[in-house]
Amino acid sequence: MAGEDPSIQRSLKMLSRLLNTNMSVLVSGETGTGKEYLAKAIHQSCARARGPFVPVNCGALPENLIESELFGYEGGSFTGALSKGKKGLIGEAHGGTLFLDEIGDMPLGSQTRLLRVLSEREVTPIGGTRPYPVDMRVIAASHRDLLGMVKKGAFREDLYFRLNGVTITLPPLRDRVDLAWLVARLLEGRALPDGTARSLSSNALGVLSSYGWPGNIRELVNVIDFACAVASDPEIGVDDLPDQVFRRIDSDDENSGAEEARAKSRQAAALREDLRRADWNISATARLLGVDRTTLHRRMRRLGVTLPPRSP
Repeated sequence: MAGEDPSIQRSLKMLSRLLNTNMSVLVSGETGTGKEYLAKAIHQSCARARGPFVPVNCGALPENLIESELFGYEGGSFTGALSKGKKGLIGEAHGGTLFLDEIGDMPLGSQTRLLRVLSEREVTPIGGTRPYPVDMRVIAASHRDLLGMVKKGAFREDLYFRLNGVTITLPPLRDRVDLAWLVARLLEGRALPDGTARSLSSNALGVLSSYGWPGNIRELVNVIDFACAVASDPEIGVDDLPDQVFRRIDSDDENSGAEEARAKSRQAAALREDLRRADWNISATARLLGVDRTTLHRRMRRLGVTLPPRSP
């Protein structure tokens, strides 16, 4: 889950003491911070690991279907229902873990039924009259401020306090101090076809460290996948990174932006001089710089350097 990041290590230490309890866990954090990954890690590390892990994206289920998907239904209970009925996701989680992702997007009416299930540990299918018991641990997650929603009447207070037996907040990637560890872990599973391990240059790590990561770990995975796909050497360099990581999305510091622009201007001027020395020949310039043509083209695109028009 983490390297030396102190905030996550504190959370993991606390969770390790609660793994085999039946306490509900509420995970908060921005989109892409790894909430489902943490939920799976909790499930796989506890006594329920042999049982099912059932993820439910509450924001993706249509409002008119969410109750039938969650609680199941008896055959013929409504138009379009299967003749044999359906067990429902809560029933499927019996003996394991139910992960309610984006719980803040669940309609209030469905929240009421869910609260009853969590309180009584039994579920009644739609159209049914007899409840059946369910034994499960519940982990919920949301990027929303659920307590703020409670104060506005958009989320049930009693359900909120039923879900937050323990609350874990995952920090955004920009606030974590273990970026190098995360990158190394991702590269471990992305070796070259011949088995050669990949690595990241210190300059490339510097670029990633200064980026704001609005998409958090999910975006980091995409960046590493891109770099591994385009890199021609085992070591990933600055020129193998996608253009997006060179933009300071999270910063409104005018001085930082100006300094970044000056640095880019200097790099562009140096590259134009290298191209001019090679008579604007791409292959010759690539040999001069010790890179391949593809890397040079990426560097030119990133710095906004173009070849001068040819004389007629």
